[in-house]
Amino acid sequence: MSVLVESVTKIYGNQRALDNVSFRINTGEIVGILGPNGAGKSTLMKIITGFLHPDSGKILINEEDIAVNSMEIRGKIGYLPENNPLYTDLYVGEYLEYVAGLYPVKASRSRIREMIGLTGLETEQHKKIGALSKGYRQRVGIAQALIHDPSVLVLDEPTSGLDPTQILEIRQLIRSISTEKTVMFSTHILQEVEALCDRIMIINHGKIIATDTPANIKSLTAHDSQTIMVEFDEQVNRDKLAEIQGVTAIHQVSDRVFTIAAGQNDLRPVLFKFAVANHLTILTLKKQESTLENVFLKITR
Repeated sequence: MSVLVESVTKIYGNQRALDNVSFRINTGEIVGILGPNGAGKSTLMKIITGFLHPDSGKILINEEDIAVNSMEIRGKIGYLPENNPLYTDLYVGEYLEYVAGLYPVKASRSRIREMIGLTGLETEQHKKIGALSKGYRQRVGIAQALIHDPSVLVLDEPTSGLDPTQILEIRQLIRSISTEKTVMFSTHILQEVEALCDRIMIINHGKIIATDTPANIKSLTAHDSQTIMVEFDEQVNRDKLAEIQGVTAIHQVSDRVFTIAAGQNDLRPVLFKFAVANHLTILTLKKQESTLENVFLKITR
């Protein structure tokens, strides 16, 4: 089931939370949304799921306008909000039974058992939600988002506050369910989108400023600059390295190891000449690849 966002704008007072945003997510695609705090990610997800109305523009879920047939279309969407609001005084199974009754879900008891197994809640299902760890609460949130077997799954910061083991488990869960669903999620964890996503969208100040595969996103600024790590056999004066033509910045790791930023031209031949001229031997010379983090910081600034 596809998601089409057409010219969506949302304004709060003097702030444009979303500014003429348009994109399409195809059936079965996993798309990760990145952006600084306040960029508009959560607002976008709330509009897609029907919790907020845009000031202009429209949302089409499988070519149906959510503003025209909101209740029926929302029944096809699973949503995990950022703060994961749960009824903490209910038991896990009791809460899922309540959510299943809202849609309603056929054969709800077997579906609840299926969701408990899928999300790894077997050992916690007889506890009250308030007694669960953050990781297990996130699992309950994902279970409620999946209980009605939605075609579109929208997850806002699904791994926020989890430890590395829990993050890996949630990542595996998202991957396992993505074969049959269109998945859209926001995150601040860049490794998450690299590991999971078919496509990344970067949003800043309410605008989509980049959208492509993780590999292509990482190559966006690769032609603009380079970073080289060099290790010499003896102590080197940092100021001498800074005089090399093309060097834009230097980070001194030790008296013999430096990370050097430069422009477009390959600095490695120049560093070899520098070493020869100063009677030095280069022990390590490595051109560092562009990372998603570097690209994200550069284009959002």
